[in-house]
Amino acid sequence: MTAPQNDKIPVTVLTGYLGAGKTTLLNRILSEPHGKKFAVIVNEFGEIGIDNELVVNADEEVFEMNNGCICCTVRGDLVRIIDGLMRRKGKFDAIIVETTGLADPAPVAQTFFMDEQVGAKTKLDAVVTVADAKWLTDRLKDAPEAKNQIAFADVILLNKTDLVTPEELRELEARIRGLNPYARLHRTERAKIDIKEVLGRNAFDLDRILDIEPSFLGAEDHDHGHDHSDHDHHDHHDHGHDHHHHGDGLKHYHDEHMQSVSLRTDKPLNPDKFFPWIQDLVAKDGPNILRCKGILSFKDDPERFVFQGVHMILDGNHQRPWRADEARDSRIVFIGRDLPEDRIRQGFESCIA
Repeated sequence: MTAPQNDKIPVTVLTGYLGAGKTTLLNRILSEPHGKKFAVIVNEFGEIGIDNELVVNADEEVFEMNNGCICCTVRGDLVRIIDGLMRRKGKFDAIIVETTGLADPAPVAQTFFMDEQVGAKTKLDAVVTVADAKWLTDRLKDAPEAKNQIAFADVILLNKTDLVTPEELRELEARIRGLNPYARLHRTERAKIDIKEVLGRNAFDLDRILDIEPSFLGAEDHDHGHDHSDHDHHDHHDHGHDHHHHGDGLKHYHDEHMQSVSLRTDKPLNPDKFFPWIQDLVAKDGPNILRCKGILSFKDDPERFVFQGVHMILDGNHQRPWRADEARDSRIVFIGRDLPEDRIRQGFESCIA
């Protein structure tokens, strides 16, 4: 018996590089007078920084994953801990999983999709990444994990903004947008942010794909993804530092390995072509596709279809009828590394009804 979505305990995955400010954010969340109780699962690699007194005072419980390495044992550990937590249901309102600065958040997120025990009682709320404005540029050069964390996030806190110039900040934001066009981006100092921007985001709820990510449909991608093939950007992907200007004044970066590919068409799609195509794509390129999400308009179908995916796991359903006043465009964003952009575009175009 699966619990209805709203009875499930929301889980926020908190990630970010060592010293970026995750722990500051966590301590802020725990010490705010919100009257909620959180179970905190910490996966530490020798950097314990949660104010344990605070945690005890706030009546929260902290569970440490014992081995410090999240990649290989995350599923077993996480499943075991969450299972234990669920036996004391009613003691807390939400779970926060803090991953080590070296971890890729994807396996943690996947646990909530793949494990039936976990999925029956909890739901992934959002992946929140804290990035250090001063060091992020260096990290993006030398640390693939930093890119993964940015690319994977639903919410990004660009922290320590007081330590960089406005120009550097704009440059950084452009780089972040190049990796992830749809995360909510906040500039913060000392991880100061309204808790509502971090918790209760419902970013993995298919019904809310758009109210959470307005930029996903915004003008961010006007260079990409129209039906005609754009001539000017296919050759940009092999330069890490390459950028060009758009009407919105933002530089658009194309990272040499990690990038987002946006697709869009105002012609209806054929579901009998689209589903086999997307399934085949994630089967072949799933390991390189960190996230994908989309809103689709199928031929002769009055309802919008929405989907999202983490690596090879896709989840989708009909959302609601199209409104008379909205354009029935189909739009998809893929975020990943070394994505076969031309092949993806051609495949998508072959799904047009």
